[in-house]
Amino acid sequence: MDIFVATKIIIMSKNKSLEEINSKISRGEAVVLTAEEVSAMSKEASPEEILEKVDVVTTATFGPMCSSGMFVNLGHSDPPIRMEKVSLNNVPVHSGIAAVDVYIGATEENPFNEKYGGANVIEDLIAGKDVKLKASAKGTDCYPETEIETMINKDSVNEMIMFNPRNSYQNYPCAINTSGKIINTYMGSLLPYMGSATFSTSGELSPLLNDPEMRTIGIGTRIFLGGAQGYVSWNGTQFKTTGEKNEHGIPLGNSATLAVIGNAKEMSTEFIKSAYFEKYGVSIFIGIGIPIPILDIEMAKAVSIRNSQINTNICDYSKPDHPVIGTTDYESLFSGNIKLDGKNIKTASMSSVYKARIIAEELKEWINKGEFFLSNPVSLFPTNTSLNKLERRS
Repeated sequence: MDIFVATKIIIMSKNKSLEEINSKISRGEAVVLTAEEVSAMSKEASPEEILEKVDVVTTATFGPMCSSGMFVNLGHSDPPIRMEKVSLNNVPVHSGIAAVDVYIGATEENPFNEKYGGANVIEDLIAGKDVKLKASAKGTDCYPETEIETMINKDSVNEMIMFNPRNSYQNYPCAINTSGKIINTYMGSLLPYMGSATFSTSGELSPLLNDPEMRTIGIGTRIFLGGAQGYVSWNGTQFKTTGEKNEHGIPLGNSATLAVIGNAKEMSTEFIKSAYFEKYGVSIFIGIGIPIPILDIEMAKAVSIRNSQINTNICDYSKPDHPVIGTTDYESLFSGNIKLDGKNIKTASMSSVYKARIIAEELKEWINKGEFFLSNPVSLFPTNTSLNKLERRS
C-alpha cells in the first residue's frame, strides 16, 4: 500500500504548468515534438515517460475550410464615401459595416468567372498583388461621394484581418457515392457505385484530435494561422460535442470546430491557398497549427493517438441527408484503400499531410527559437452542445 501511494505521488509530482513550460521555452530548454513524432514515440514509451520527456506537441492541418474570410479596412477617399455596393476584382464583398470596412467571404464568386472568387481575392491581397476596387453609394451629407474605382493592395489598405468562423474540424466523415453517376461535392468528385472515397484530415497530426476534450485549446489560445501568429477567437460555428465516440474518446462524425483570427498582412500564400471544386465552387485552403502543452498523464495519453486509433463515419453523399453507411480508421484511409461491403475502394485525401507536416515543423522551430509562447485559454468551450436543423415552413 505504501509503495502504491509513493508511486502515485511521484507520478503526480511530474505534472507541469503552462508557466513552467513557457519558462523552459524562454531558456531554450523545452522539448518540443510534432504530433507524428510523439505518436511514433508512444509505440515504445509509456504516457508517464512522454510526460517526463516532452513539454510541447505541435499539431497542424492544411485543408479546405470554406467558412473563412477576411475583414479589410479600405481607408477613406477624398471626398469620403459610405460604401454600399462593393466588389474586389468583380467579386461582391459584404459592406454594411460602417463606411469603408468590408468582409470578403471565401466562397463568394465572381459573376463573370465562377472559378474566381473571394478566396482568390484573399490570396491575391496576401500575395501583395493589386486588386480592383469598385464601390457605389447614395451619398450623404457627411459622405458625399457616390462612386469610386481604384486599385488597392495590402500596403494601401489599413487592416487585413483574417477571421474564419469555422475551421479545423475535430473530425469529419469520409465521403462515398452509392449512386450510378458521378457527383461533384465539396468533398471532391465521387465516382459512382462506391468507386472512390474522399476524406479531409491530417489524422494524428490534427489539432483537436490531440486534445479531444479541448482542455488546452479555447478562447485566446495562440496558434499558427496562415504563416503568422493568430488566436482562437471563439468556438467555431456548428460546434458539436455530443455524439458517438470511439474507445479513445474520438468523435466519429462532425464535431468541434474553431473560430480563428489573425493579421492577414503577416500571412503567406504558402499557407493560404484558393481552390476551385468542379461544379461546386470556390473554396480556400487554410493552414493551422496549434501547440499542445503536456501538462499531465491524460494529455500525454491524448497526444499519443495514432491513425489506427482514430475512426470516422463513412457517409453516402449521393443522398441528401448523407446517411452513415459504415466506419473506418485513418490508417486505412491514408493507405489508399478501404473495404466496405466486401468492396475495395480507393481513397484520396482532400487535405495535405505534407503541408501539415511543414506547419508542425515550423511551429516547432518558432517555439525552439523562443519566438512563440503558449497561452492559457481565457475561457474554455461549452460542453454538451448539439446542432439544430432549419425547418421548412409554407
